[in-house]
Amino acid sequence: MSRGYNFAAGPAAVPEAVLRQAQAELLDWGQARASVMEISHRGKLFAELAAESERDLRYLLDIPDNYKVLFLQGGATQHFAQIPMNFARRDQIVDYVVTGHWGEKAVREAKTLADVRVAANSDSNRHTAIPARDTWKLHADAAYVHYTPNETIHGVEFQHVPEVGDVPLVADMSSDILSRPLDVRKFGLIYAGAQKNIGASGLVVMIVREDLLVRCPKDMPKIFNYAEHAANDSMLNTPNTFGWYLAGLVFEWLLEQGGVAAMGERNRAKADLLYGYIDNSGFYRNPVEKSARSRMNVPFTLFDEELNALVLKESEAAGLLALKGHKAVGGMRASLYNAVTLQAVHALVDFMRDFAKRYG
Repeated sequence: MSRGYNFAAGPAAVPEAVLRQAQAELLDWGQARASVMEISHRGKLFAELAAESERDLRYLLDIPDNYKVLFLQGGATQHFAQIPMNFARRDQIVDYVVTGHWGEKAVREAKTLADVRVAANSDSNRHTAIPARDTWKLHADAAYVHYTPNETIHGVEFQHVPEVGDVPLVADMSSDILSRPLDVRKFGLIYAGAQKNIGASGLVVMIVREDLLVRCPKDMPKIFNYAEHAANDSMLNTPNTFGWYLAGLVFEWLLEQGGVAAMGERNRAKADLLYGYIDNSGFYRNPVEKSARSRMNVPFTLFDEELNALVLKESEAAGLLALKGHKAVGGMRASLYNAVTLQAVHALVDFMRDFAKRYG
């Protein structure tokens, strides 16, 4: 069976070259004479892999020396709770900017651990736009400001990093990390589930400014303490070794493609192609305000919603995979992560155009 074009929101497409390399090395990795999944995470070979993957990520994102890079277990949802555990007291204000489903979920998890204040919320427009910065109600004494630069489900993305003064800015970048150039210096903490632009699920990459690690409570169990993980080079316990290995392959692939600047140009071209067709089709529509549209996740519906089931059935038969929208918003969604090629987006647009001719 031939591979289809994978538009899944996550777990999502992995570069084919990376999959083929992992396949070739699955039984016998490097000089190990065993799979990378079968060797000790404390051995010399894996230590070299870990160090190289961190060096590559630091180069890709120009991460300053005063930031730690952690390769942690779990998903971003786990860290919705772990972040306030580490960086805020229970009676301390934390500001959250909510622009979609994942921002809402982050608030729910943090509420049990700190004094959460929602500084801005786009729920009044069904998360189809980003609240104007001058309407945000931020607190100068907040422990941090949390936001989600790209909302996977609603297809809303910040086009610029918001200014929040001296309060550390915390970002859940699960769905847009490595998709374009980024000034890490504007953030106190960046975290990202790996299953969209980094590799396999079960791994979280975290970039954290060292001065914030001083806040981590010493009476917290070590396994939840980011400072302990940093002190142990992300090997306080056995890490997700295969996920870490796969992430390293993705970082190498990104470097071969020209880095995040080149990926940013490709991702813009893919998004422009799909949005351009939707906007001019008279058959499909995208609900998001143009200034807030995501390059990574493009939700769309048909003007005749009775055709939703049919378009999903025919698209899958045509090898266009995982286009069903999230149950929270319905319709369709095409996720255009780094591994999704321009060829795949052309194939999607060609299918959409043909479907519109036949049923429009």
